[in-house]
Amino acid sequence: MVPEDSALVLLVTLIDRLPLPPVDAPRRGRPPVYSERLFLKALVVMVVKRLPTVHALLAVVAQDTPEMHRVREQLTKNGRFPARRTWERRLAAVPTTLPAQIACFGEHLLGLLDPFADHGRAVAIDSTPLHARGGVWHQKHRVAGEVPHTAIDTEAHWTKSGWHGWVYGWKLHVIVTATGVWLPLRAALTPANVADNVQAQDLVDELPAVVRFVLGDGTYDDGDLRTRLADDGHVLVTPKGGPYPHTDDGAGVRRVLHEVRSRAIENFNGQFKAIFDTNGPVLTRGLTATSRWILGAVLVYQLTLLHRFAAGLDLRVGLKPFLQAA
Repeated sequence: MVPEDSALVLLVTLIDRLPLPPVDAPRRGRPPVYSERLFLKALVVMVVKRLPTVHALLAVVAQDTPEMHRVREQLTKNGRFPARRTWERRLAAVPTTLPAQIACFGEHLLGLLDPFADHGRAVAIDSTPLHARGGVWHQKHRVAGEVPHTAIDTEAHWTKSGWHGWVYGWKLHVIVTATGVWLPLRAALTPANVADNVQAQDLVDELPAVVRFVLGDGTYDDGDLRTRLADDGHVLVTPKGGPYPHTDDGAGVRRVLHEVRSRAIENFNGQFKAIFDTNGPVLTRGLTATSRWILGAVLVYQLTLLHRFAAGLDLRVGLKPFLQAA
């Protein structure tokens, strides 16, 4: 028998404790046989075991080991195991629901962990680039409609940042608590050319009312975004343009908040990439598969925080070894 503290089994079973976001009115026709939770459990297995495809998932789950017996129990309903086509269809649909699921679970964890109890009610917003798998699609070839190699992921795109330089791939957009624990509250994945301030319009939608300050870098200094946040009771704080040093009344406060933002978001991005090995090219190709993989990793990060909180463990140190042990 697999011990109760098997990391993979623990994380899979935690899916049953997740609050689910509201769903639209049920569609006409026969209701689905298998619940959304079942496919979220499968997603946890894919992320923890680094399985980029449904084929790889089913091959691993089929192994005759005590751990996989336990996993198959979680992926079975009334003695029925989904057919391959059902796995492919339902897991292809999962990425469209993951941003709402991450937001719902993030708010649940916000109330449970209470990270604002000893810190200011601030969150940090940023994006981090991820390299596409299969090489780059140079702009001259993109403009000409030429794909020099079949390995190139044509759904990815280019971005340039002051830290990473030119990157062909994707952007993970996140909002995390700027506190003693880096709790992701919102996440989205886009091609790398999507502007941060544009994606932020969706990312900040219905932030928890307890959040007071939203800390961003200069790319988020957008009037529409500032107004939208203000209408919901939040204050957007970004660096002020113009020559340094700034000497206005708010300069000192902005400097402190910018340091808080940097410590939170830069450390979270670095830890996330180290845990899920995304400093190099991602494992997947295409927007659907890459969104499933990366946003699934954010969900697993949240699940890990829930497990470690329940066990009374550190919420910032030890996450990677815990997942590596799975």
